[in-house]
Amino acid sequence: MKRLVVIGGGESGTGAAVLAKKQGLEVFLSDQGYIDIQYKKTMIEYQIHFEEGQHSREQILHADEVIKSPGIPWTAPLVQEIRAHNIPIVSELVFARRYTQARIIAITGSNGKTTTSMLTHQLLKDGGLRVGLVGNIGRSFARDVAENDFDYYVLEMSSFQLDDSPGFRPDIAILLNITPDHLDRYDGDFERYIDAKFQITVHQRKSDFFIYNDDMVIRGAFSKHPSKACCIPFSLEKSFEQGAYLEDQKIIIRSRQDVLSMKTEELNLQGRHNVYNVMSAGLAAQLVNIRKESIKRSLVDFKTVEHRMELVLKRHGIQFINDSKATNVNSVFYALESMNSPTVWIAGGQDKGNDYTELIPLVKKKIKALVCLGLNNRKLIDTFKELIDPIIDTQTMKEAVRSAYMLGCRRDNVLLSPACASFDLFKNYEDRGQQFKEEVKNL
Repeated sequence: MKRLVVIGGGESGTGAAVLAKKQGLEVFLSDQGYIDIQYKKTMIEYQIHFEEGQHSREQILHADEVIKSPGIPWTAPLVQEIRAHNIPIVSELVFARRYTQARIIAITGSNGKTTTSMLTHQLLKDGGLRVGLVGNIGRSFARDVAENDFDYYVLEMSSFQLDDSPGFRPDIAILLNITPDHLDRYDGDFERYIDAKFQITVHQRKSDFFIYNDDMVIRGAFSKHPSKACCIPFSLEKSFEQGAYLEDQKIIIRSRQDVLSMKTEELNLQGRHNVYNVMSAGLAAQLVNIRKESIKRSLVDFKTVEHRMELVLKRHGIQFINDSKATNVNSVFYALESMNSPTVWIAGGQDKGNDYTELIPLVKKKIKALVCLGLNNRKLIDTFKELIDPIIDTQTMKEAVRSAYMLGCRRDNVLLSPACASFDLFKNYEDRGQQFKEEVKNL
């Protein structure tokens, strides 16, 4: 019997272990940290042998194949040791792909992945297709393959997952944008980050589709990363015979299958960044033959993603907006761009090598006060101290929300849009957003 070892006991690793068990493989899962109780219960339910708080070398190096969770870098000593023993290492996504014949729509980008993934899933589901939503969005692809039988999967992919999945081939790939993010993982090298994002199309065939943002960065990378797929662009600046574009405040989505036209004011998703998301999701829906009447109806009805430009409530005429999912500068750029009233900006956290200077024109125009929220806010303060007065330095969400409230006036916005990871003070961006909403309700 083939012996599979899974390194990492989170959502990805547990899902891979469940699928392996259901496929009749011998499975062992190892996590050097401590495994969440929900995942322990799953492994006990499926009678999967596991350990936590250590890595037993003898158990691990006795594998026929290893599945590595995406959060574990290839440079980790254990991973190097496994490779030295010539044991194949695959990702959860590559492993899961072996066991489904479903068509895959894979979505990546520095910003907008979650919104576009959820929207694409909704368009296909409303169009009558049997479709699952998995990947970086929080649901393990392997676990879903083990427990469901879908004809289509919408798969949100991070750069980490793409790094880990050489050979992975989606039927439809979507590349939303590439802006400096996670450069700490790539030693500050933006080119390496671009290389990672283009992995989504590297292994596609002529029968596949590659939907991409026709911006300067992505267009410039095509010579290094040519795609064999049918390439379909989208843009706000130019039009295409096949692609999506903006014309007289109408979104035009034009594929071989159909042409859809829709006024931007009809969309439930507002803002420049969401126009890109709608274009790419609409193209994907057209390519799998969803009727344009169904697509339009879904675009009108679709609700925004939690923690992404989420209107929380008003207190004494001040609108509080939760954009905790904005963990990089480009996301914050779109958030600030959409502010139509004076704004108190809450920002900060675990810096990922950010360059805040591209925000300076918008900050001058939109921001009346800055509330920094993080263990070390020096970089934010130094960047904006000559532009914003006041700047408040805080280290708890309660302090940040109350400070912003005191600085705001009727018809102002208070915007939580951190530009940073959350791990210095919070479990994740969801925890940060939930705490923000709770503190706003407690005002």
